[in-house]
Amino acid sequence: MTAVAAPAAATDPGVEPASVTQSLDPGASLVLTKTVHTPAIPPKPDVVLLVDTTGSMGGAIANVRDNLHAVVTNVRASQPSAQFAVASYRDEDDGAELFRVRQNLTADEGAVQTAVDSLVADGGGDLPEAWVNGLFQVSTGAIDYRADSSRIVVVVGDAPSHDPSAGHTLDAAITELKNDNTRVVAVNVSGLDSAGQATAVVNETGGSLVPVSSDGVSAAILAGLHDLDVTVTHQAVCDDGLSATFDDDEVTQPSGTDATFKETLAVSAGAPQGATLHCTVTFQLNGASAGDAFVQHVSIKVNDVTPPVASCVPGTNPAGNTPASTNPDGFYTIGSTDLIDTAVDVYIHDTASAAVFGPYPSGTRIKLVQAPGATPNVKPGTGTVDFKVTLKGDASIVGIDDAHNTSAAVLCTVPPKK
Repeated sequence: MTAVAAPAAATDPGVEPASVTQSLDPGASLVLTKTVHTPAIPPKPDVVLLVDTTGSMGGAIANVRDNLHAVVTNVRASQPSAQFAVASYRDEDDGAELFRVRQNLTADEGAVQTAVDSLVADGGGDLPEAWVNGLFQVSTGAIDYRADSSRIVVVVGDAPSHDPSAGHTLDAAITELKNDNTRVVAVNVSGLDSAGQATAVVNETGGSLVPVSSDGVSAAILAGLHDLDVTVTHQAVCDDGLSATFDDDEVTQPSGTDATFKETLAVSAGAPQGATLHCTVTFQLNGASAGDAFVQHVSIKVNDVTPPVASCVPGTNPAGNTPASTNPDGFYTIGSTDLIDTAVDVYIHDTASAAVFGPYPSGTRIKLVQAPGATPNVKPGTGTVDFKVTLKGDASIVGIDDAHNTSAAVLCTVPPKK
């Protein structure tokens, strides 16, 4: 029995980083390197073993029969959802054995083993066989593939094919394989590619050609499954105001290696400030979903970049006097409004000194006194007045929001104290 070992995966399959949380200004963007660690075998594989059962294939068939469990176990170590089918081919003069599906796709390993055990080497006349017809049949309804599966046909043989084969040309078989998104692993026991047919098929379908002796067929099958290309694509769904774009629409790599993209996350200039916007980016392998590990979640907080607006509103003297246009009594209501924050901190700056008082909430009522010779101070007010503010100069009112945006200053003025 030939030992069969699967290549070890260096990194768990999935996208890295899987989540992105950042803050950006409106109109700004962020460029990231996005790495997709592809699995050793493409996801959700539907594997069809298409085996030559002509008389010369006895040793190769025995090797597959004896090592099938190891092959299935190693494939499922990478992709637990893998299913297998078994079909066989001979030549055009072999009647019902020209092409047979011995077991359609199933997760039942016992059923697959029974189908492989039923393979018997016999028949065949001239050197070319009929595997081109076999490929045509598996891609035109003979196999019940699952939706969104990675479709793989493993052809095991030791001779080239007639072309046309049972009325089907090599070009026609390749066309049907590509239409069905099927990749071919050609296990060349000896002369399968002697006419270059196997090379043509694997090149056109993104498969692999594996040379091998009859006593190493099962190891070659596994090696071929691990040597397939995988095409990584992406689909982004984003909230309005946020976009995710990439430098490449797709990247094709050998399965088990890394596909790298440059991802640009961009916030539109008109995005709502203070909002948190989201993108979900799904990376697909060979056009199929590869599971939650290949889904990236993006969360971008749109920065508040608009400063608040400060206000200084003349008030009425509590004694009932109506303020003059210059508000000689110094009664004011100070405040600030903001696009995002409902409560902005309000500060009082003395225009004639470095004194600063606050923060105060919007709606604070003050009695302002200008005394050039006094020490600036704030004392509790009485009645409807919250604070009595004594400054050397005028009061410069400034609002600062939670994002540390600062308003333009507005002045509350009052004649100097006589």
